[in-house]
Amino acid sequence: MELTMSERRAVTKVLATEYRRASKARKGEILDQICAVTGWHRSHARKALGLVLRIRVVRPRPPRPLVYDSSVIDALRFCWAVQGTPCGRLLAAALPDLVPRLRRFEELQIEDGTAALLLRIAPATIDRRLKADRAKLDPRGRSHTKPGTLLKDSIPMRTWAEWDDARPGFVEIDLVGHEGGNSQGEFCFTLDITDIATGWTETVSVRNKAQKWVFAAIKEATAKFPFPVLGIDSDNGSEFINWGLFRWCEQEKLTFTRSRSGNKNDGAHVEQKNWHIVRQTVGYHRYDTPGELDLLNRIWELQRLLTNHFGPQQKLVFKERNGAKTTKKYDLPATPYQRVLADKGTVRKTDKTRLGRENQPLNPAAIQRQIQALTAELLTLTTSKQAAKPKPATRALPNDSTKTATRAS
Repeated sequence: MELTMSERRAVTKVLATEYRRASKARKGEILDQICAVTGWHRSHARKALGLVLRIRVVRPRPPRPLVYDSSVIDALRFCWAVQGTPCGRLLAAALPDLVPRLRRFEELQIEDGTAALLLRIAPATIDRRLKADRAKLDPRGRSHTKPGTLLKDSIPMRTWAEWDDARPGFVEIDLVGHEGGNSQGEFCFTLDITDIATGWTETVSVRNKAQKWVFAAIKEATAKFPFPVLGIDSDNGSEFINWGLFRWCEQEKLTFTRSRSGNKNDGAHVEQKNWHIVRQTVGYHRYDTPGELDLLNRIWELQRLLTNHFGPQQKLVFKERNGAKTTKKYDLPATPYQRVLADKGTVRKTDKTRLGRENQPLNPAAIQRQIQALTAELLTLTTSKQAAKPKPATRALPNDSTKTATRAS
């Protein structure tokens, strides 16, 4: 078997020191050994043994010419902000539609050469060049789910892998609390509904997690989907596990399932949207006034356009575990809008035509500016509220035994 170049060098390096110190007869034996192993000529083997111990001055490699200059990176950073700071893999998938659209609306004023470079930039390069910007993001979260025991025996459980997710219409629902670290009193919640097959997401905020508000928000959000909703999966919170939602699902002939208690990954699709859409957009402040609730819902009306029309997503195709190693394979990134248009059978042609008319005039940069203005207004409103005054400490009234002990002392 013929050795590779690196293997030949390794053999030479091992025998070089011995060759230098060996006698003439032993040097001949070493040369014969190397020639037999590597196939070299004796003269070449002798030269290689001499060169391997020679100290060479390593000159620094000249830097590669810069391909993506500051104009390309500035344009990339602008596109990254418009898209809502996605990872490089998803941003690279969005650029072919995003760059021409932003140039058409004169939001991105760059030359043709810069645009061409922007379209060919690799996902790994995007992540590397935007690493400093991404480091400023600080994720954290909090859960408010309380168990609802009613109807649990009537609603079947489902794991994350059991949906017929090849067909649009099966959705996961969840609530995100806006308590700002203080769970006392009444505060707003955001209902998040995500379709598993297409990733289409609708969000509606409610004044609290009372069943009537959540039920009304579910009916409002599901009516906005561009295809009929066929099934709903929720966690075990009492805001979902109740007779109102159960009877409505029976009336509308919807499949109603729930996740396993303590298994958040059963709702992995909507949990991811809780962070990517809700938390990244409005943060972790406390929202508990009608004005803040109105601003939240105005933000979601705009955010749904960015998420569904311009936010590429990847779906897990298969997951295989081999010992301690897990192999995952994902499909190519595509926006929910593109997945809806690619569907064959569930989504009607009239709905696809309507979506196309809705998509054509959309300017993602202008939408993002409106969202940023509303979130700034929301931040100003929530930080200007007076902090709640602490309740005065109260002392319990003394009982008879306490009075007796006091008199005795």
